[in-house]
Amino acid sequence: MALPETIRVKLSSEAAGSITITPVVVQDIRTHELVEYILGVVGKDAARVREILLRGSFVSGGSRFRFSGCEATLEDVLEALAAFPDADPSLPFTPARCLRAVLRGGRQAIEIPREAASGGGVFHRENFWDALMETIGTADYAAYSYRERADRYVRNLTAEERSRLRQAGERLRFTGLRDRVRTEAFTSVELYVARP
Repeated sequence: MALPETIRVKLSSEAAGSITITPVVVQDIRTHELVEYILGVVGKDAARVREILLRGSFVSGGSRFRFSGCEATLEDVLEALAAFPDADPSLPFTPARCLRAVLRGGRQAIEIPREAASGGGVFHRENFWDALMETIGTADYAAYSYRERADRYVRNLTAEERSRLRQAGERLRFTGLRDRVRTEAFTSVELYVARP
């Protein structure tokens, strides 16, 4: 049985905390979009995707998706997955297409969207993003992120590179982000790059 064009889905919050009543939203979602959410959870594993479609329930981020299970054959699932990109380790790191960086190694990751790091102040010619890309130079391919719709690269940072990034953190325009880059521990950077 082929997958339907749309699937009626009940979305609810999985937010942790005290007992709360959250509204359940019911909407029709294109099957392609629903499969993309599932890929963000399990990756491009046809058997696992089929299992979730049959079960009719999964959690992605802070949302629970519930729907009537779909009787899909493995061939149907493989056909649906063919529309999504595969990991491609042959793709070189391309700074011009980098969308987001995540500094890792401390207690919490430091998320740095390109837009937040590209703007410099009045007295700064170079911005933090330029300093980050110059410091990194190149990075190793890790995987394709279906959640981010981008290729993921990683790079361990030397003590000197971490120091350069802390100094460049002064150029960030958002105080909270600037303080985190200057004071929190990090040892590596994860980079998300859009496909050409």
